[in-house]
Amino acid sequence: MIPFSVVVLLLCATPPPTPSVALPFEQEGFLDFGKRIDVEGLMMMMNDEEEGSAVEEYYKPEYYKPEQPTCPFGCQCNQKVVQCSDLGLHYVPYDVPPETRLLDLQSNQITEIREDDFKGLSNLYALVLVNNKISRVHLRAFMPLRRMQKLYFSHNQLTAVPKNLPSSLVELRIHDNHIKKVAAGDFSGLGSMNCIDGRNPIQNSGLELGAFDGLKRTFLRISEAKLTGIPKDLPEGLHELLLDQNQIQAIELEDLRQYEGLHRLGLGYNHIHHIEELHLENNRIPNVPGGLLIYVMFFKQVVYLHSNNISQVDMNDFCPEGFGVKKTYYNGISLFDNPINYWEVEPATFRCVSNRMAVQFGNHKK
Repeated sequence: MIPFSVVVLLLCATPPPTPSVALPFEQEGFLDFGKRIDVEGLMMMMNDEEEGSAVEEYYKPEYYKPEQPTCPFGCQCNQKVVQCSDLGLHYVPYDVPPETRLLDLQSNQITEIREDDFKGLSNLYALVLVNNKISRVHLRAFMPLRRMQKLYFSHNQLTAVPKNLPSSLVELRIHDNHIKKVAAGDFSGLGSMNCIDGRNPIQNSGLELGAFDGLKRTFLRISEAKLTGIPKDLPEGLHELLLDQNQIQAIELEDLRQYEGLHRLGLGYNHIHHIEELHLENNRIPNVPGGLLIYVMFFKQVVYLHSNNISQVDMNDFCPEGFGVKKTYYNGISLFDNPINYWEVEPATFRCVSNRMAVQFGNHKK
């Protein structure tokens, strides 16, 4: 019996050690896979989503015969889950049951996905192809998978985003391939997609204008690539953008202005040399952002937080505590027009400000 692989699922790979306390950005709430997938956890997710939604009755082809169940040789088949991992397979098995909802083909020797590999699998919810040697995908290979929501394609040898992905797709994991270019229209028709995770050797020039057309939301990660700036023309509905471990040197206000829904930005382990000012004024922020110190630890700066909903400033919001911790020396902090009782703020809160006169509270207009 082949054991399930249970893995703690965070973001892509463990980042390199650093002497600083400025830890790398860690995404929460999304599954991410190394070279093993937690199939048991994926099964639980699938069952939870089906129980919590009005899932239509599975389509049963005319040739479907429940009294004659089949299972590919060497695989395990149980409750519409087919596990064929670690079998040394060179091709997708031809006799996968049509009622299959989760097909696990991870850690094999598959080199290509052929046109009819998934024929008849219209009920498939998740497809796991992680850790193979796939370099070719037929243009029509995914067309039968009209209900598929999750595709895990990481740790392969792809040089391009596969074509004709199902419009039902919600999550695509494609990191650790050899993709150097994302062409215009690669994600067209994928309006339901809310998570793309890619760690590939992509430069800014490899992201064509229109590459993300059709996407509406929410999470995008391009880490450990070769980006030198924040990519242009990202989905307007972007909520979370992770660009950690690239070669980004500067950030311009125009790079992010259009993404009104963006609430999390990861820029750890880049080559950013200088940040003079951080503008967060005239928003609805209820407290001093917890990630503020991580991204500005080494830069003298002015931070604009006025005209928000901040009602409390804690002792370590602007200056880290602990022995040997590198402090940030601010040139100014703007906190006016917030509902803060300034007389309740401990003086030591601003111990990292170069000049106490540079802290502005002002009055709050109710």
